[in-house]
Amino acid sequence: MSVLLAIDQSTSSTKAILFDAECRTIDSASVDHRQHYPEPGWVEHDAEEIWRNVLAVTRTVVDRNPGSPPVGVSITNQRETLVVFDKATGRPLCPAIVWQCRRSDPICEELRQAGHGEIVAAATGLKLDSYFSASKVLWLVRNNPDVARKLASGEALIGTVDAYLVYRMTGGDVFATDHTNASRTLLLHLTDRCWDQRLCELFQAPMAALPEVRESFAHFGNTDLGGALMEPAPICGVMGDSQASLFAQRCFTPGESKATFGTGTSVLRNVGDCSTAPPGGSVAALAWVHDGTPTYAWEGLINYSAATITWLRDQLGLIATAEESEALAAQVDDSGGVYLVPAFAGLGAPHWSPDARAAIVGMTAYTNKLHIVRAALESIAHQVRDVLDSMPLDASSAGVLRADGGATRNQLLMQMLADFTRLRVEVADAADFSARGAAMAGLLGLGIVESFDELRHLPADVTNYEPRMPAEQADKLGAGWRDAVRRVL
Repeated sequence: MSVLLAIDQSTSSTKAILFDAECRTIDSASVDHRQHYPEPGWVEHDAEEIWRNVLAVTRTVVDRNPGSPPVGVSITNQRETLVVFDKATGRPLCPAIVWQCRRSDPICEELRQAGHGEIVAAATGLKLDSYFSASKVLWLVRNNPDVARKLASGEALIGTVDAYLVYRMTGGDVFATDHTNASRTLLLHLTDRCWDQRLCELFQAPMAALPEVRESFAHFGNTDLGGALMEPAPICGVMGDSQASLFAQRCFTPGESKATFGTGTSVLRNVGDCSTAPPGGSVAALAWVHDGTPTYAWEGLINYSAATITWLRDQLGLIATAEESEALAAQVDDSGGVYLVPAFAGLGAPHWSPDARAAIVGMTAYTNKLHIVRAALESIAHQVRDVLDSMPLDASSAGVLRADGGATRNQLLMQMLADFTRLRVEVADAADFSARGAAMAGLLGLGIVESFDELRHLPADVTNYEPRMPAEQADKLGAGWRDAVRRVL
């Protein structure tokens, strides 16, 4: 039996999952890593801790399944987080700057004021925003003399998390990323599919310090993962987490869409060979490249979705567990006119307002914690609807939204999503969909399956949610939400 090992390195944890040849989970292990907040608006990770966690979770699942040696290793990862590491040792030279970090907001504003916003958007399909990796590079060059010196001398390398892990896994033999991650950096030209020299100069990212860009289905070297594997296995199937979940949802046809609910939410729509950004507030990215043929996607990025529920638990103490949010919110029929706008790190798509700040509006003496918890859940569904509204619909995309991620276990939230979007929401019953997508890419790249059609027919269980709320009521709630958003913009 062919077994694949997928490493899922997300914002909050690192997982190792063993999949069989039909991408059904055999076993998994997970460990959280620390979130560092050294200053307001800053978010960092210790990339060395992440590497240790990769080795630890791998050894756990491999040791528990001695009769199932992996035939390949796949990687999916948090995408825009920046790691700068030593070329000789692979060790990080500074804390990883996480995609949520807003420290480079002033740099982005400076570049916008200088007229670079349209140039960046035309080349990359993205907004000039600190969400993406490039402004983090420029911040380090300006503020970390040691990093700046080593980048200039060729002693340092710049990578997203996948490139860093590939480098560590191969002992420095391979320094490469894939198109899905590279297209989230503000450094890759979207249609040429290579590093853009103008943008590298703008953000002071030496091209020699950037990884080679390969297809997700390519060979990324071999690894024994620090001795955890008895024999080295090929690394194949490398994809950023959101595109990996699009792939796992088998959104292979233009117009098919999915929403992945994690710390934030990524809404992606396959748009085939259309490499232009949508007219709304969403952005363009490479969904994948296969045999030289690119598939593009439109994406709406929501900074806070499941993280909003975590905030209710950890900061306000309104709930004891994330699961409790559903039971409490179900005790009231509505939010009593309360809206929670979770702009804790600004607002992402379709507003792209880094200066927006969170607010709870519409409270009266009648308001209690049940209304606030329900408003928090509703905010997730409202934001997804805002993103979908910013993407032009076509006949093939009408009617269905596929969903995955931990928050999909909240049945009330999924029903809200169907009610607010007026779409059938098709929820994947399997967990770890980003890892599953990377493993599916690995199956194709290794030749274990031969086509997209074969992948489409792999087993899949789903739960469907149909809109139940009257359209007039959904429209009224939507109008209240838009008014609340206007207050924080």
